[in-house]
Amino acid sequence: MIDVAFTGAQVRPADTAVVIDVLRATSTIGLALASGYERVLVAGGLEQAQALRAPGRVLAGELRCERPEGFDLGNSPEETLSPRGPELVLATTNGAPAILAAAGAAKQVYAASLLNLDAMLATLAALDGDILLACAGTDGNATIEDTYLAGRLSAALEGPRTDAAQIAEAVAAAYPRPLDALDASIGAHNLRDVGLDADITFCAQESTIAVVPRLSTTIGDVAVLEAVTEQPRAGAAESSSSRST
Repeated sequence: MIDVAFTGAQVRPADTAVVIDVLRATSTIGLALASGYERVLVAGGLEQAQALRAPGRVLAGELRCERPEGFDLGNSPEETLSPRGPELVLATTNGAPAILAAAGAAKQVYAASLLNLDAMLATLAALDGDILLACAGTDGNATIEDTYLAGRLSAALEGPRTDAAQIAEAVAAAYPRPLDALDASIGAHNLRDVGLDADITFCAQESTIAVVPRLSTTIGDVAVLEAVTEQPRAGAAESSSSRST
């Protein structure tokens, strides 16, 4: 069964949870691992992230979309293109709590973005059991961009789906291009307000990396994600290319 949680608060137990925060946490995590970071440590808050500071660890995060004081990086994916150490510590308002909720509820957890769409589909197609597509949302509310990607994933997978999954598929079908969905979202509005328009366009790129972040362990309240590299399925590639930016 394929199901969708429209916010992090709706995360429930599942065989597999796929956390989605297109703007921007899961996009940043995927690109960081694809760029050479060995792992991403997802912290529940800014103070917790700061407590994890150590040699070889790079602190990234956001507060009202911007880089918090004392952090090395913000939450813009492109900031991770040149790794500054083996580990990235990430704390964000919406994506990080959703990942931690999934880590406590699901048997296995992945992180999806448009950047790794084909690779994510290839991974999910090989799995058994129920799949929960867990949207992070924004400030406890459902968002267009996360629901859009959940709908794209749901529509490309085989098996029965819940009403929530069908709703997400309908949202995805309403937007000809990923960028159209992202542009329409409150998340994009918030990023524009602080001059981070470039993040919107960057996160709307489709299947540019072949890395799938997967939860490898939890250390206290910290979720550790590492990379799984998958080769895209032919069907997935064909499906995604029809909705390129």
